[in-house]
Amino acid sequence: MRDFARLYAGLDETTGTNRKLEALRNYFRHAAAEHAAWAVYFLAGGKPRQAVPTKLLRQFAIDYAQIAEWLFDESYHAVGDLAETIAHVLPPPQQSSDVGLAEWMTERIAPLRGADPETIRTALYGWWNETDWRERFLLIKLIGGGFRVGVSKLLVTRALAEVAELDSKLVAQRLIGWTDGRTQPTAERYAQLIAPVTHDEHLLRGGQPYPFFLAHQLNAEPQTLGATDEWLVEWKYDGIRAQLVRRQHQSWLWSRGEELITDRFPELISIALLEGTVIDGEILVWRDDMPAPFADLQKRIGRKTVSTKLLNDLPAVLVAYDLLEHEGQDMRSTPQSSRRALLEKVVAQADHPALRLSPLIVAADWRELETIRATSRSRLVEGMMLKRADAHYGVGRTRDVGVWWKWKIDPRAVDAVLIYAQAGHGRRASLYTDYTFAVWDTEADGTRKLVPFAKAYSGLTDAEIAKVDAAIRRTTIEKFGPVRSVKPTMVFEIGFEGIAASTRHKAGLAVRFPRILRIRDDKEVEQADTLDVLKDMLA
Repeated sequence: MRDFARLYAGLDETTGTNRKLEALRNYFRHAAAEHAAWAVYFLAGGKPRQAVPTKLLRQFAIDYAQIAEWLFDESYHAVGDLAETIAHVLPPPQQSSDVGLAEWMTERIAPLRGADPETIRTALYGWWNETDWRERFLLIKLIGGGFRVGVSKLLVTRALAEVAELDSKLVAQRLIGWTDGRTQPTAERYAQLIAPVTHDEHLLRGGQPYPFFLAHQLNAEPQTLGATDEWLVEWKYDGIRAQLVRRQHQSWLWSRGEELITDRFPELISIALLEGTVIDGEILVWRDDMPAPFADLQKRIGRKTVSTKLLNDLPAVLVAYDLLEHEGQDMRSTPQSSRRALLEKVVAQADHPALRLSPLIVAADWRELETIRATSRSRLVEGMMLKRADAHYGVGRTRDVGVWWKWKIDPRAVDAVLIYAQAGHGRRASLYTDYTFAVWDTEADGTRKLVPFAKAYSGLTDAEIAKVDAAIRRTTIEKFGPVRSVKPTMVFEIGFEGIAASTRHKAGLAVRFPRILRIRDDKEVEQADTLDVLKDMLA
């Protein structure tokens, strides 16, 4: 536990890729297999289940530290993170512990789920008396279900590959399914992850999918890519990226986040594919011969039990755009154009209404493609995908086997007013970096008020964040826990990919992927956009 806590703190304190990689390598070189297995699970994106409610963690920390509630609350407001606050207000430990990460997860933390408060109190008091502040910080993150770390899965893959002296693509393949919470990390699984290559390593077992190949954002002019006949052009849909796997007379459906979502889309599992087939595509709700807004798909994502009414009201399809396995053979090293030709035959042979072939867009030149791309919004798509005809199917965002580009349309944008702010995490825990933005709405009596419609935290440089942070502290009106309400003085241009009606939000709508495009120092607060502008976009 101590070693993983040091690794976690080290990863959180630096933004340097090389330093993160070195820290990961050092950890995996020395960690016991049973502990390394759990570390891989968390670092690759696995989420711990909450074992103790936040309310109890807060109260027991106050009692153990023997401090007043107001002092804890003031400390929390200053720090902005519950785990960090608890780690620092507790008195120094009187003992030390060599209990490893695996034992912590299976023998200590897991039994706390559903335990009575006094059992939890006794356990926490004992653990806090044997852990330093780094271990306490990590412990609260694991117990409270708030664990997240600033390291990419790709970097974890590189570190494991270097330690095991394996090809990183092979390690990426072996890592598929590691973050599925239904399978516990074990020493045996970790040993298999870093084991030497076997003669049948290329053969996948059961329903395991392939690592997803990801596209790069196209920022240059498309004409720089060469002739259009060197590329396959398709629409970029806004759905759930998924692989449909058919092996051993059974079908599995995996999301890009490596979550098994088979039970949530029974109409896709009923597609009759031949044995040894893996299709890569996009799950969408499809109505009136076109994709429905992502908001409709969201209504199905969280449903583990799907009713007949939901199936009829929100029918899902898999729009297929790649064939990764055919008749049990790995097709990823076959050129894109050849995989496409074979995919067309597979989809036609399946002949199922829930399996649709992603249409190719044919044009004489890039100018004609740009004209077609301009119709994206009316088609409820995000733009186009450009795939080199000779590209192989890679792992992650790599370019050594060919390239996919996403040629997205410009985001929608409005000018909005900053009204709330909250401190960030990690190295930004002392800065206000998470913002809530509002637009003007006119009431029946003609008065105007600001209505919140989006939260955003990305898009600003470090210098801009420092400038905004200073303005927030200068214009704070009230504090609500870690949140500050500020006097409306700053206008920002907020971009987003989509917009949909929502009864859950005060504005009556929700935007997708909001982000800050720029600070509008040239605009007064009164000149910010109105709710009607957003409603016009919705219409």
